[in-house]
Amino acid sequence: MEEFNIGGVIPFSGYNWRILDIKNNAALIITEYIIEQRAYHDAYKDITWADCSLRKYLNGEFYDKFNATDKSRIIPVINKNFDNQWYGSKGGADTNDSIFLLSIEEVCKYFGDSSSKLQNRGKNQRYWFERKDENNSKRIARLQGKEWGWWWWLRSPGRVNVKAVYIFGTDGNIGIQGNNILKGNISDGKCTGGVRPALWLKLEL
Repeated sequence: MEEFNIGGVIPFSGYNWRILDIKNNAALIITEYIIEQRAYHDAYKDITWADCSLRKYLNGEFYDKFNATDKSRIIPVINKNFDNQWYGSKGGADTNDSIFLLSIEEVCKYFGDSSSKLQNRGKNQRYWFERKDENNSKRIARLQGKEWGWWWWLRSPGRVNVKAVYIFGTDGNIGIQGNNILKGNISDGKCTGGVRPALWLKLEL
């Protein structure tokens, strides 16, 4: 029987996944690498995770790439989508997701625990969450097949609802103002944000 430990990496359906949490014979897992680059939404307009095109893709076309056996192990969950704590932009409705992106709250909890700093926000946080947080480096991720890191999306809203929060590619900082949902970091030209899908996996069939 395969051994499952928090922090370990397991293969599942063609990807390597890092285990972030284990509860009730289920594991919260996220792809070890950024598996692709996509816009958060397909139009430049106010949007929340509940209605964005990236959520539709992950729970539709991407989910349908899993075979029947693997789908039977993916546990749908209700995700809370909180407002941005710095700017008040709306997180939107709770969502029923099979595949999802992590939130600010989840990356602070699971990549080393910085949750206390999130609850007691510093006065100088305007663009980054805790630039010198000791856990930032744990959030850095590489593009699959590449040797360099890239920034990746969270599902949380940015400063306004045409932006979404992200993890900076080289330092692992949390960009609380967010990047443009359609074009990402505009200075990157045609490049868009990295996608690291997460899901709850049943550990025993």
